[in-house]
Amino acid sequence: MICSQLVFINWLQNHLIRCPFKYLTGIDCPGCGFQRSVLALIQGDFNKSFGLYPATIPLLLFFIYGLADKFFKLDNSKNQLKKALFIIVGSIVLISYTVKLLGYYQHYKASA
Repeated sequence: MICSQLVFINWLQNHLIRCPFKYLTGIDCPGCGFQRSVLALIQGDFNKSFGLYPATIPLLLFFIYGLADKFFKLDNSKNQLKKALFIIVGSIVLISYTVKLLGYYQHYKASA
């Protein structure tokens, strides 16, 4: 079982989707690093996951909440909680992207 998981993770690492924005412009997009961050999270390396893409865990929690809300109607009719979470997660993405563009993620450049 563990061996098959390692083979699957190794396969995923070798088949990551290339970012078309980065391919065309040479500049990271706001989502660059998400795939590698999810892989690090699957492997249990939370520090590496956060270092590669700080918004991974909030994004995944937002998607899980969205799915749970679809089935169990957790939010009110105006979707106020979902809108607030969207703004919070979007802010985290924009802040981490700005920090990355300004060059404060030196360890990110070494791992990319």
